[in-house]
Amino acid sequence: MMNDNAQNLRQSDLTHYMHPFTDTEALGKEGGARIIIRAEGAYIWDISGNKILDGMAGLWCVNIGYGRKELADAAARQMNTLPYYNSFFKTATVPSIELAQQLAARTPAGLNHVFYANSGSEANDTIVRMVRYYWELEGEAQRQIIIGRNHGYHGSTSVTASLSGPHMHGQGGVPLPGFSHIAAPYLFGADTELDAEAFGIQAAQALEERILELGADKVAAFIGEPVQGSGGMIVPPASYWGEIQRICKKYGILLVADEVITGFGRTGKWFASELYDIQPDFMTLAKGLSSGYRFLVISSG
Repeated sequence: MMNDNAQNLRQSDLTHYMHPFTDTEALGKEGGARIIIRAEGAYIWDISGNKILDGMAGLWCVNIGYGRKELADAAARQMNTLPYYNSFFKTATVPSIELAQQLAARTPAGLNHVFYANSGSEANDTIVRMVRYYWELEGEAQRQIIIGRNHGYHGSTSVTASLSGPHMHGQGGVPLPGFSHIAAPYLFGADTELDAEAFGIQAAQALEERILELGADKVAAFIGEPVQGSGGMIVPPASYWGEIQRICKKYGILLVADEVITGFGRTGKWFASELYDIQPDFMTLAKGLSSGYRFLVISSG
């Protein structure tokens, strides 16, 4: 049963707090949000005293569990020493330098530079600008189109919603121009008699078909999550990413691995790119980078 404090908090939540991906009217009819008040290890507790196994690890981010005292202590030391300073105006801080060095050492070969952002959405938004600026510097400014996939999720800004699949489109003028999408390598949901290996090749070849349809000289990059979160945790066939990489190299297309939910041990490797032998030109990191504690930085790309 709800106590008076819980009822008051739920009403205040409905009155003032706009939740993402939520129908506020429907939430009100259900009696309001579940209010989480504490967490430890892999469990969370709500305001009614229910202990819940957090199978989603927050929002696919609390990779090392809740209540890690060593992280709280590290955060307190940093807050007391230097809680914040910007990196504009030819300035840096010791933690930002040291973390960039650590990330460069652990990410796949060739990824030697880190750009910090405030979220996975912002990091992917920045990558779109970087990709297009790269082609401008290469004298091919007409390469503007970035190809994503159905069921893809890359963020909730106007740009990253455009990168994402059609389930993120149709509101607020999204998708913006300059984005295209192909089918996901979703064998379970496909009407096919192909085995997994053949289906993986076929799904990847949809990229080549789209490149030729749009014009290879107009395509800037392909972006994909090694394992797709939206659509039901879509694990690609083993043959898929090798063929994607072959096609990107054939047409000189940049390859972006969105490792926001798959990075930092989620798949048993530091990064899922290692699992699938992906050699990305850009990699987006977030979530597990700070295990949701967010006391230093959130993402790099």
